[in-house]
Order: sequence, then C-alpha cells, then structure tokens
Amino acid sequence: MEPTLERRAAHERLSTGALARWTRACATHPWRVVFGFFVMVALLVALVVTVGGELRDEFEIPGSDTQKATDLIKAEFAAEQGGVLNVVFAAPEGERLDTPERKAAIQRAIAQLKSPEFKPRGDKAGLESVGNPFSKETLSDDGRVAYAEAQFDQTIEAEDRDAVVAVQDAARETVEPAGVTVEYNGEAEFPPVEQGTEETLGLLAAIIVLLFVFRSFVAMLIPIALAITALATAFLLLFILAGLTDINTITPILVSMIGLGVGIDYSLFIVTRFRQLLHEGLSPQDAAAEAGASAGRAVWFAGLTVAISVSGLALIGLDFVTKLGIGSALGVLTTVLIANSLLLAVLALLGHKIDRLKVPFLRAVDDSEEGRQKTLVARWGRFVTGHARGVFAVGLLLVLALASTSALVRLGAADQGTQPKEQTSRRAYDLLADGFGPGFNGPIPIVVDVNGDRQAPKKIHDRVQNLPGVASVGEPQLNDEKTVGIVFVTPESAPQDEETDKLVDRLRNDAVPGATAGGDARAYVSGQTAAFKDIAEQIVDRMPLFLLYIIGVTLILLAMAFRSIVISATAAITTILSAFVGFGVLTLVVQEGHLLGLTGLDQTGPIETFVPPIAFAILFGLSMDYMVFLMSRIREEHVHGLKTQEAVEHGIAAVGRVVVAAALIMGTVFAAFILSADRIPKEFGLLLAVAILTDALIVRMTLVPALLTLLREKSWYIPHWLDRALPNVTIEPPHDSQTPLPPGVESPAQPVGGG
Repeated sequence: MEPTLERRAAHERLSTGALARWTRACATHPWRVVFGFFVMVALLVALVVTVGGELRDEFEIPGSDTQKATDLIKAEFAAEQGGVLNVVFAAPEGERLDTPERKAAIQRAIAQLKSPEFKPRGDKAGLESVGNPFSKETLSDDGRVAYAEAQFDQTIEAEDRDAVVAVQDAARETVEPAGVTVEYNGEAEFPPVEQGTEETLGLLAAIIVLLFVFRSFVAMLIPIALAITALATAFLLLFILAGLTDINTITPILVSMIGLGVGIDYSLFIVTRFRQLLHEGLSPQDAAAEAGASAGRAVWFAGLTVAISVSGLALIGLDFVTKLGIGSALGVLTTVLIANSLLLAVLALLGHKIDRLKVPFLRAVDDSEEGRQKTLVARWGRFVTGHARGVFAVGLLLVLALASTSALVRLGAADQGTQPKEQTSRRAYDLLADGFGPGFNGPIPIVVDVNGDRQAPKKIHDRVQNLPGVASVGEPQLNDEKTVGIVFVTPESAPQDEETDKLVDRLRNDAVPGATAGGDARAYVSGQTAAFKDIAEQIVDRMPLFLLYIIGVTLILLAMAFRSIVISATAAITTILSAFVGFGVLTLVVQEGHLLGLTGLDQTGPIETFVPPIAFAILFGLSMDYMVFLMSRIREEHVHGLKTQEAVEHGIAAVGRVVVAAALIMGTVFAAFILSADRIPKEFGLLLAVAILTDALIVRMTLVPALLTLLREKSWYIPHWLDRALPNVTIEPPHDSQTPLPPGVESPAQPVGGG
C-alpha cells in the first residue's frame, strides 16, 4: 500500500527537530544501535563487578529523638552493634521446657553455639555471645517458652546469611528430637529477598492483554522483551548506585513493579503506532522513525513527568524515601531511553514480520476510522458524552465515596505479627507474645545522656514503671564510662497497637521530661514504634510542600502541552482523587481487615509511613501517561475543527482501546505483587493497582470526557497572559490524525508549537 499525500506530508513534518533526527538515525542504522546497546550492557556489567554494592536497610530521621538515641548507642555501646538472633524455644502446648530431657537438649544446643565452630573468623560473621534461656528473665512464667540472644560480631548483611542459617540449623537439629520447637527472629533474621513469581505472573497477564490488542504473537513479544531488557538494565544501574550510597532492599521491588508496567505500556504505544504506519504504506525505517517522533515524543513527556514527580520526594527530608524515589525514576528513565532507541531499531529490522504468527481464534483488528467507531470503547465514549451530566454525577459520587475511606488511615509500622506464618520470624514473634506478653516484641528503649546527672537513668526508671500501659521496666544499663544509660520499657500492647503510640507520647511529653527536670541529663525515647512515629510526623509536616510541588508540576506541564488551565487543573484534581481511592481501598483491606484474606495476610495493621508519599509521586507521574495519550488526541481533533463533544468521541474511539489495554497491563503487573510474601510489596501492589485502574477506567475514560462535554468550549480556556508566558510543547498522540478541516472552518485553537 502506497502512503497517501497527507501521510507523506505528515511524515515530512515529523522529520524535523532533534528528536526526529535521533529517531531517524536509530531507524536508519539499526544494527549500530543494537551493537551499541550490547557494548553499554557490557560496560555496566563491568561496573557492577568492580564498583557495585549490596543493598542495605539504613534509616536516618534527622533531628528526631530516635536518631539521637541511635547515634548515642552507636558511639557508646560499640561492642553491642552486631546483629542479634533471638533463638526461641517452645514446648508443646500445656507442657514445660525445663523437664530433664528438654533442658539437656537446649543446653547442648547453647553449648554448641558457643563452640569455636560458630566464632567469628576473619571477615566471616560469627557469634560473640549466646545468652542463657533458663534465667528468670528468659523463661516464661508457665515454662513453655524461652529464648536466648545470640549476638553476632557484626551487622548481618545478605552475604552473611549462610552464617545465620548455620546457627539456625545447628540449634534445630539438636533440640527437635527432644520435642522442642525452635524459631528465630531479631535483626539477624530476615527472609532473603525473593523476586520472580510476582513479575512472572504480571508478565503472563500482560501477554494475554497484548495478544488481544495486537492479535499477533510476534507483536506481543516486542513489549514484553523491551520491558525485561529495560528492567535488567535498570537493575545494573541500581547495583552500581548501591556501591556509591545505601540503597534500601525495598527499592528493587519498586523498580520491578514500575519498570515492568511502564516498559510494557510505553512500548505498547510505540508498537501500535509503528504497525499503523506500516499498514498505511510507510517503509519499516520510515514507520519506525515516525513512531519514535510521534508516540515516542509522548513517551518522553510521560516518562520525564514521572521522574520529575518522584524527585519531589526529596522534599520529605528522609534519605531512604528520596532514594526509593530515585530507584523508581531510574526504572522509568531507563525504559524511556531504550524505548526510543533499541526498540526503534528492532522495529526497523522486523518490518512487516511483526504481523506474523496471528492468533488463530481472534479476528484481525479493523484499525480504519470506520472500524474504530464500531468498537466497544467508541460506544462507551458516545454513551458518556450523550449522558454526560448523569455519568459525571454517578462517577464522581463513586470516586468520592471510595476516597473518603482514606480518612481512616493510621500510619505506622506493622510488626512481625502481621507477616506470613510461613516465616520463622512470625512464628517466633507469636511464641514470644504468648510467653511474655504482646509488648515484649517491641521494647521502648529510653537512651539517657547523663551529662553529670548520674541518677538520671534511675529516676527515669522509677517514674516510668508506674505509667499506665507499662508492663515492666528493666534496670538501667550503662556503658563502661557510665555516661550513657539505656532504660528498656516493655509496653502492655503490641508494637503496632495504637495504645503503644500513646505510651510513647506519654513518655516523651510527661514521664521523661519530669524525671530529668532540674538536671543536665538528656533522654531520648526510641525503638520501632517511636521511630515510625517520627517518620510519620516528618512526612505529615512536609506533605503540604510535597503535594504543592507535584501538583504544581502537573499544572504547569499540562498547561504547556494542552494550552488549557481547565484541563491541567482537572488532571491534578482527578489524580488526587484516584490516589485517595487507592489509599481508601488499601485502608479498608489491610488496616480494617475487609477481604484481608485475598491478600494472603491474616492480621491487620497500620499502613507503613513511607507508602503515601512514594505512591503519590508515582501515581502523579503514571496517571499523566493516560491523560497525555488521551487528551493529546482529543485536542488534535479539536484543533482540526471538531467541537469539544465530537473531539472527545473521536479521541476515545482512536486511542481509548490502547489506553484501556495499557491500564489493564499496568494494573495487573501491580496486582501481581499482592502475592508477594512481604507486607510492604502487598501494600504498594494493592494501592497502585486500584489507583491506576481507577484513574484510567473511571477518571480518564469516564469523568474527564463527561466534564469536557459539560464544559464544551470552556474546556480550552487559558488566560492570555499565561498563554503568552508558557513555552509551547509538542506532544504527538499515539495515533496521528490527518483529519482535514471542513471547508470554510478555521481552527478554533492554535496548535501546540512545533519542535
């Protein structure tokens, strides 16, 4: 098929500018691009080997009581900085551990752990000491549960996991023949990071959606291969970055989740455009070049918007949150770069072979204008515009109702009692809670900088032990110089309980200040509950500035692109609604327990404090994808002479099917992480899946078209002074329209500036 005169003119128009020259080069010299990519990967692998680092969990909360306490402990209790492994022993229900046979077996296990076999050797982690499980403090009142603290000589990292497993295996093999159960928790016990199952399930779901979209196995494989390639490259960059700074172990999960979603989505738009251009008669090289200059331009805009949004996480002022954002941006930007280089080269090489291996049981898609108007998505668009008032009212009420449940959210840190029972740390947690009370798993250390007031630790001890909610208070532990003391407070409630939060407040606001009044001592309440309270307070304090930043970015970028303050404001407000719907559903499920079993959890808990800002930043970036791809087509139809309602209908018919497919892919990739063993990926997966599907299907494909229809030509309003002040930005839609203006009709709006 020969390209039409209009198509040739469009191709020439898109062949100017820096991006067009770049895409033309990639399409014209594909083998050079492929060779260059493999050279780059080889260099990255070499850098990982030479300067790459391991992931590690380092949390700092500048200026907080928790941070001050942590710094004092590191400086004054250096000998106790190694990881602790709690070895928890339990007899069968209703029986005791101190029977002769069981006690002898446990003592043999302790003696073995103290032997030279488990001592530190060179750089290899080893045990410095092992506690007595039969002391008054370590044996429960009913005699069924006991524990011993096994102190390692260093902080346990992933590479030290073998040393921990050896200790666990030795203890288990010694005591189990005597009928003793043994479980483990503490800083040294953490399940290895396991990834693969969630990604695989997400890819399988994406394959199904892509087969329905493309009706070709070859075309389906391209976005999948691109996503995997981009993800692998992003991981190489992540481990290079880990050699330069501390990167949290949660970061790879976010990189996988977001990288797979945007990798498939972005390539879906470019491949869709490429196939359409091929079918219109362009050569493979010209089609690849123009797909990059049009759909690729929108991918650049969307990807950079995500990166700019997550950069706002730096405003929270927490280093580990900032780095989680950097990791997320890394995955997105890597995908954008590869989609606009390697993908174009591969498409140019494939040419018409991309349509091979048709799916036998699916009819070929009629991508003509007439065919698009007959699709289910097109009919939905006409229904929305035809009943705009009712659709908008019902949709808005639904979104507001779901979003309102986010008001119930309680930020904090879920304790190990919410982890899957398959993990030994969860079983150890339950045993210790049964034997010593729920607060035993979350002691609250009060770190005292004496400053000459030697009685300060004792005064704090005496004052605290009579507070409501306190189960017990340990005697003050002092460093060798007796300049710093630690008073351990055991609450009556579990670490994640609201009552424990209140106890921390009473300690900080009343008991500790009262005990140190009149002296020079300084005391800092710390521990897990206090730390996450500090994080939550900092996030809440900085959230207005953070939201102002990402909302401002959204308003400015979309106003530049669509020359309408109404559309940019609508995008910002509706994105907030989509995010709050995600938070509302997450709160109902994970915190309140509705349909909790579907997530694989069996205990409710608060929402992790760092989830809201990270999710907000990601959602603001990703939701712009759908807004850009849909609105750019609607605006183009409007620029070519259609009234707003007609432009909305034509825009939805043209790109709605691809937007829905992209949202389903992104949503299923996120939802697959609900199957993760760890609670935090479950929270991110559920929140992002609900929010993205709400944003694309209810907001972008329903609420926004209905609102544009109701506002009609007012949708395109922008003050003259702002129109003059804002630079022009070109965003070509994933399907270029060459609809000519009707005779005698002038364009109702100036097109977005060229570039």
